[in-house]
Amino acid sequence: MSIVTIERVTDKKGIMELVKFPFKLYKGDPNWVPPFIEERRDFFDPKKNPFFEHARFQLFLARRDGELVGTIGAVVNDNQNSFHEEKSGAWGFFECVNDQAVADALFDAAEAWVRGEGMTVIRGPLSFSTNDEVGTLIDGFDEPPMIMMTYNPRYYPALIEGYNYVKAMDVYAWISNDIEKTLENAPAKLYRVTEKVMEKEGIRLRPLDKSNIEHEMELIKKIYNSAWEKNWGFVPMTDHEIEHLVKSLLPMIDTRLVFLALTANGEPAGISITLPDLHQALRWSGGGRMYPFGLLKFLWHKRKINQTRLLIMGVVEKYRGRGVDAYFYLTSAAKAAEYGYKRMEGSWILETNTMMNRIVERLGGERYKTYRIYEKPL
Repeated sequence: MSIVTIERVTDKKGIMELVKFPFKLYKGDPNWVPPFIEERRDFFDPKKNPFFEHARFQLFLARRDGELVGTIGAVVNDNQNSFHEEKSGAWGFFECVNDQAVADALFDAAEAWVRGEGMTVIRGPLSFSTNDEVGTLIDGFDEPPMIMMTYNPRYYPALIEGYNYVKAMDVYAWISNDIEKTLENAPAKLYRVTEKVMEKEGIRLRPLDKSNIEHEMELIKKIYNSAWEKNWGFVPMTDHEIEHLVKSLLPMIDTRLVFLALTANGEPAGISITLPDLHQALRWSGGGRMYPFGLLKFLWHKRKINQTRLLIMGVVEKYRGRGVDAYFYLTSAAKAAEYGYKRMEGSWILETNTMMNRIVERLGGERYKTYRIYEKPL
């Protein structure tokens, strides 16, 4: 067998090779969702992605006999390390042919770079943090992933574990295959209890006001970092990152499915964001280049989207245990059904988040995909 060589990506050409490689690797896979090339390219541009204001990264390409056979990226996120008081790095954007030698060479390159930055542990896949896409799919390969969720060949877990990585955490995706039926079967008592508690606490839900986005952004900033700060793997987002995230999500958002929970005096208590599953439109349109026709085809297919992903649901700690999370879920599902959506995914939820997993299961959700994040000491 020919030797695998590893190259550092040092220019735009290398980034484009990395971005385009999955189109070759997944060719013919009906469940892979082709991204827009321009969006993936811009992710790695420090001028366009505020994540890199506090992180540094290196991308690698693997070749055999001149042919591209794998990719990986390594990162050190200074905000992650400061918040958790550790010295960790991560790898992501791992794509590889089914060959352990190629995978080993890629992991070795990523680990060497992270170790050279002074880190003592590495985790992955994180592309490049828990605020982005995470995990390797380990079950639930029989249908495409929803928006901002990952997909990979069935052989990836074996390649990763073959290089001595061990499980750090699993995260779950739950599905309601028939939203209206789920709502009909939800315990009636749960409706009454959550409504009474919300009324007693003076907490109300209202949709996002897209016409006053600057004000809404300030509320979201107050909620985001406090609602998730005790979650495993949580990384605080800077104001610039939150602004970038909100603005990037705005074109995708159905504002009727985004809710803020506010107290009687206007204090933000939580947020819930449900997105139309744009992966449906991407898959139908073929992704690839946005221009001249890619975006037009995407917009055409966007009209036929019939499923959603409950992307974010967080409650500020002092308002937890008062039914806000269940009320978010019930309201989001009811509105999604009202607006013609048939299915809803709730993801991702940490395997250790017993309360949230129990709530979703009690409301009729089915756990249908599991994603794994691995780690390894250096």
